[in-house]
Formats: sequence, C-alpha cells, structure tokens
Amino acid sequence: MTLNKKNQVQRIFDSISGRYDFLNHFLSAGIDIYWRRKALRLTKIGSESKLLDLACGTGDFALEAKKFGVKEIIGADLSFNMLKVFHQKSEWSKGRIVQTIAEILPFKSNSFTNITVAFGVRNFFDIQSAFIEFNRVLSDKGKVTVLEFRLPENGIIKSLYLFYFHKILPAIGRLISKDNEAYTYLPESVNDFDKNINLVDLFKKASFTKVEKYSLTFGVCQVTIAYK
Repeated sequence: MTLNKKNQVQRIFDSISGRYDFLNHFLSAGIDIYWRRKALRLTKIGSESKLLDLACGTGDFALEAKKFGVKEIIGADLSFNMLKVFHQKSEWSKGRIVQTIAEILPFKSNSFTNITVAFGVRNFFDIQSAFIEFNRVLSDKGKVTVLEFRLPENGIIKSLYLFYFHKILPAIGRLISKDNEAYTYLPESVNDFDKNINLVDLFKKASFTKVEKYSLTFGVCQVTIAYK
C-alpha cells in the first residue's frame, strides 16, 4: 500500500465512522456478529488473555472479547473518528484506545497474549512489517487472529457474492454513508487482497511457528490464527 493509499484509507474510515456500525450489520445481515464470536471461540480467548485489538474501528471485536471474559484490552486504529465512536460506545475503553498504524506499534515487546484484527489487514500499509511487529509485541505462545473477507471457491456462490459486492453493496453504502468512495473501495480491496496476499506465507516469514485457517459462511470469510 502506498502512502497515498494509506491516507485514502484514513479519510474513508474517518468519513463513514458515524454510520459504520449500522452499515456493517445491515450489509452483512448481521452475520458479521457471528463471525467475530466464532473467531474468538476458535482462538480460545478468555479471562487470562491480554488482548490488542488492532484496526479495532468502532470496537465491536474488543466489545465481543469483553463478553468472553477478557479483562485487559487495548484497541488501536488509524482512524481517530472510529476510535471516537468506540469510546462513545464503551466507558471502559477510556485510556485503552490508541491511534497508531500496525507497522510501528507503541508497545513493549511481549506485552500481549493475543492480537485480533477484523477486516483490517488488507488496509495495512505493509502487511509483512505489521506481522513482524505482531511477533515482537506478543508473548511466547501468543496468537494472532485475523478475520478477513475472501472470494468463495464455489462458482455459483462466487458469482452471487461478486454481484452483491460490486453492484448492491456499493449502491446501498453510498446512499447511507454519503461517501461515494468508501463502498467502492471495499470490494476493490477484497479482490486485490484475495489475488495477491497469502497470509500463511507472510506469517511464517514473520517467524510464526504454526498457522491455521478456518473458512466461514460458504467461504466468504476466513479466520486465520498464527501462533508465536
């Protein structure tokens, strides 16, 4: 991702922050809630976990982790406006949210047992550098859990998915968010990510010892768990 692309991502998410939660749940028919819960179950997060929720946005992943008993949570995101919404949604987030990029994390080494990222890795400036940082701030045997869109392998489902993603979703997104670029960027970024990024290879190059993948909802979403 170029610097201009990074600035574009920040502008988009600052712009749509006020409607982001509604659009997320509406455009996914609420399935995004299930995806987050499933990802947290798969990574076996709990009361002993120390969590960094990166690209946390308005905090839905962090808030869900709280329900799983996690007491120590830090949320971090590039978009100030998204973090502002997160703070408005949760009193406990005060002093626990940080504006930062994934590639240069302002945390000491071995600070967290878990890192979560929901639909944010494809927006990183440099994914490989971010994963190296993840490894640094994770404690021994720590885990990274990435929730991200993928293109389904089944031809029929893929065709329906692409029609929705390229025709219906951008039209509804533009109408509600009033941002002409935001919901065109989403399908474009998913297509680019699916074609060009291999998360397993990038995690292994960042010295993670084991990587697991789980496909959700006919392959439109994937959970990737990397172990330090």
